[in-house]
Amino acid sequence: MSPWAGVAAGLVLIASHWATYEHGRSVELAKAGQQSAKRDSGDRLAEAIGERAARQEEHRRADAQQEARVKGHEERTIADAGAVDADAAGQRLRDEAGKLAASVSCPGTDTAAVARGEAATRAALVLSDLLTRADARAGELAKAYDQARIAGDLCEASYNALIK
Repeated sequence: MSPWAGVAAGLVLIASHWATYEHGRSVELAKAGQQSAKRDSGDRLAEAIGERAARQEEHRRADAQQEARVKGHEERTIADAGAVDADAAGQRLRDEAGKLAASVSCPGTDTAAVARGEAATRAALVLSDLLTRADARAGELAKAYDQARIAGDLCEASYNALIK
């Protein structure tokens, strides 16, 4: 036997061991790949379920905020209608106060009675003016309070929709 035959046999033996090693390695990699694919599939499924739940929560929050905005709009409409009614009632009150102030004067021949009548007329006019300004200011404050309360309720409802 030639010396090259022994080297060739050794090379064949090494090559067969190497092929067996590579085959075992490829089998191990294939199993790991299958497990990874299963894990990735499970991860993707969990991710899709998580995304769906997040979208549902986002829709729920948006619906709750829209509902709060609608309710706030309705409350503003009701408050505005109430303010119009209150303004009309206030105007009637101011008209009556002006009529009362105008009717306080009493014409007469007695100078003392005329002087008292003029003083009473001035006092009635001052009180009528004071009533007019107080009523107007009360209307402004009531309107501002209604707007602030409605805005606060809307803000609270929107916040509650976000944290639930």
